[in-house]
Amino acid sequence: MERVLEQEKSITQVLAADKKTRHLVPTWQDIQVLESVTAALKPLQDFTDALSGEAYVSVSYLKPVIHLLNAEVLNPNKGDIEVTQEITVKVLDDLNDKFIDPATDELLSMATLLDPRFKTRYMSTEKLEDIKARAASETEALLVENTALGESSLAEDHTDREKEAATAPQSAKKPKKSLGSFFKKTSSAPASCSQRQIIKQELNSYILGMAADSESDPLE
Repeated sequence: MERVLEQEKSITQVLAADKKTRHLVPTWQDIQVLESVTAALKPLQDFTDALSGEAYVSVSYLKPVIHLLNAEVLNPNKGDIEVTQEITVKVLDDLNDKFIDPATDELLSMATLLDPRFKTRYMSTEKLEDIKARAASETEALLVENTALGESSLAEDHTDREKEAATAPQSAKKPKKSLGSFFKKTSSAPASCSQRQIIKQELNSYILGMAADSESDPLE
């Protein structure tokens, strides 16, 4: 459409030169519609190109982009004609409807929270605590799973060592105590925080930390 508007005069001259195509010459109403559609959709082109990248993470960009489109880019201007405003409102309504599903919104919120460039900036206050709780829960579950795998591996290694020790000849000498061992004292260890509390503390520290530059790679 931009190309048509740029070449409007040339197109008009070519079509008007032939009686068979003269009726195809765009009227002022046609030009007005093209200008309105272009004005409404042009801002989306840059965002579409940016979100189509394959060499970087873009899922965590969705909530920030939707917020930006609603607040600034596609926010109807008083100077826009009625057609442009109608198109803009329709595009925004359709876009927001695609991400209104609670499960989808929660997924995008989690992705945004874990992106050091955005964290909680584009998240509503009432949803923040739920998202933080889910992040802590999933982190704890992942730690438990990794710990279980590690313990299983250690148990296998310990069994192998016991087998080796059983088959190896017994040493005649008893190992000597070191001098430092006589100075060791048993002390009651302070009560440690639960794993969930530690995770919450780390998560809060992450959220309160300085956000990364929006042009940086969140995976680095």
